[in-house]
Amino acid sequence: MPDQADPDAVLMLRVKRGDRAAFAELVEKYKQPLFNFVFRTLRDETETEDVAQNTFLQVWKSRARYERTAKFSTWLFTIARNLCLNEIRRRSRHPAESLEETHPEHDDQPSRQYEDKKIFLPTQNVLHSELAKKIEEALAELPENQRTAILLCRQDEVSYEEIAEILGCSLSATKSIIHRGRETLKEKLKPYLQTGDWDI
Repeated sequence: MPDQADPDAVLMLRVKRGDRAAFAELVEKYKQPLFNFVFRTLRDETETEDVAQNTFLQVWKSRARYERTAKFSTWLFTIARNLCLNEIRRRSRHPAESLEETHPEHDDQPSRQYEDKKIFLPTQNVLHSELAKKIEEALAELPENQRTAILLCRQDEVSYEEIAEILGCSLSATKSIIHRGRETLKEKLKPYLQTGDWDI
């Protein structure tokens, strides 16, 4: 059942009629969370830029077929996830093209790192940097559906019900996926955590 109070769906209905200003509003609101989600899925800045742009391009190209059957954010992240899966499949077919995907030469640069409000890290700079890196590495090692579910959990406006829609799973299966992913992360990160006062 669509959320009748979803202001983004209202904007998207304007986009459906060709309203470019409404489209620009949606891009401005979601470009940061979308980039964060795609970057933590693919771990490659260039590919992330491409997938994020392609996601918004798909939104624009599909505007005439848009129906208000779910929240706009659910639709958007479903498109992004499908494009990420396409990119992961492409990598598996052409592994030589992805050998330098982590760009180690940029490791000392801040690049595109964003605050994640749902992860509480130690205040000391060195520990903050090390734990953030370990979290990203642990996330990358999770099965795709667990990683996607946990990344979507970090988006303030995405509910468990929406994550279930994006994954194409039942709500109970989605909660199980998230629980397993969190438990795996906690186990992997245990050596790097000084206290239990943290959340994923």
